Amino acid sequence: MNLRSEKIFSAVGADALVTTQDDLRFYLTGFESSFGVVIADGKSAKFYTDSRYLEAARKNTAKGYEVLEYPRGVKLAELLKDYKTIGVPMDRISANEYLSLSANGFELVDSMAAFKDSMAVKSADELANIKAACVATDKAFNELVPQIKEGMSENEVAALLEYLMRQHGASGTSFSTICAFGANASVPHHETDGTKLRFGDIILIDFGCKIGGYCSDCTRTFLFGDDKKHEEFKKAYSHVLEAHMLVKEKFKAGMTGKEGDAIARDCLKKYGLDKYFTHSLGHGIGINIHEYPNLSPNSDDKPFSDGMVFSDEPGVYFEGEFGIRIEDTVTLQQGKVISLTDSDKNLIVL
Repeated sequence: MNLRSEKIFSAVGADALVTTQDDLRFYLTGFESSFGVVIADGKSAKFYTDSRYLEAARKNTAKGYEVLEYPRGVKLAELLKDYKTIGVPMDRISANEYLSLSANGFELVDSMAAFKDSMAVKSADELANIKAACVATDKAFNELVPQIKEGMSENEVAALLEYLMRQHGASGTSFSTICAFGANASVPHHETDGTKLRFGDIILIDFGCKIGGYCSDCTRTFLFGDDKKHEEFKKAYSHVLEAHMLVKEKFKAGMTGKEGDAIARDCLKKYGLDKYFTHSLGHGIGINIHEYPNLSPNSDDKPFSDGMVFSDEPGVYFEGEFGIRIEDTVTLQQGKVISLTDSDKNLIVL
């Protein structure tokens, strides 16, 4: 029996844990695939996949699993005929899956809370992968900055950054890279397009990559030349940076996500900027770019602990004018915030 499967199975309390979702299955097995089923019952852990992955799965799946070819033409319910209660992630299964399992007489028990709690605290191996992704992210950004030229499009800059991250070992991006020039930066999740870079433009880039199946997340905001028309931007930038750094200084293990968000929000409130901080302070980072836990005004009361990885990303956005976001991937170690991405956060003027 695999230790990770056993831990979640025990927490769920069903006859069997059944996991079909790509990310949750990867968390259990350490093997990435677009198809597969994990069935764990406390005595054994079986990983069924198809012929496309079978050879690689047998070599690369975590210890404690029996890797089997999924029998053709056999419905999942047939593989589960010896069980009565089935643990499934309720908010991640489709209506068809729910109805099919229910129609076959299974009592369904939610496994999602157990996954969230387990995935929130990273193992040493998981942290190593996230750190590697963060190092690649930093190196790529540092190499990108001197290559940015007037007339380049947002798409061109994003593509170059993604290429550089792959050069440093990334298997791909954590999410679609956001590159925003000028007023486009006032949209927190601007869709990168063909806008051309001009002298005096603000540049906001939100980016990250994956190594070993784990994500990094980073945002940098800077100026392409100083046309002496950005005094308000510079003031706001200094306040956002202050809020960002204050979180690193004051947020500790044992505090809640709501308390973490308040550190940044209260700092910006001093300058009348809190109403322009339109999203939460941060989110968990791991296999997925957005995971539990969250740092927001509506976060639950569960305390943060060592081994959690999350973003510290205060931002302010002035519609039609500009936006600023400063983000690092961070973790808690010995009760304190440690930054995993660490390229320069002082205002860069190219």
